[in-house]
Amino acid sequence: MSVPDSEPSTLYAKLLGETATITWQELQRFFAGGNVLCVAGELDLVAVAEALAEDDGAKVGVWLTAGSLRKMAVADAEDYQARDPQLWAVVVAPWVLVQERLAPSLH
Repeated sequence: MSVPDSEPSTLYAKLLGETATITWQELQRFFAGGNVLCVAGELDLVAVAEALAEDDGAKVGVWLTAGSLRKMAVADAEDYQARDPQLWAVVVAPWVLVQERLAPSLH
């Protein structure tokens, strides 16, 4: 995750403090309720949460159009069930935003 170029907003700092790892098992009930959004790895999870919380339609629209932000699909759920990856999550009610935590590269 990258930090915004400018000083983080109070909301950004609050959301950052509310992010946590979550297992697929913990996430399943939110998926069943249709409340999980997947955030692509190249995006800052907290910045996406901030844009949703502030109802920033322009930013959110760009991410939705690009497929970088999308409602979790059954195929995603099946993949997470099979692999049980490390997930990073933050809640912006009614949504739970999740992003797969990628292992650091060992180059």
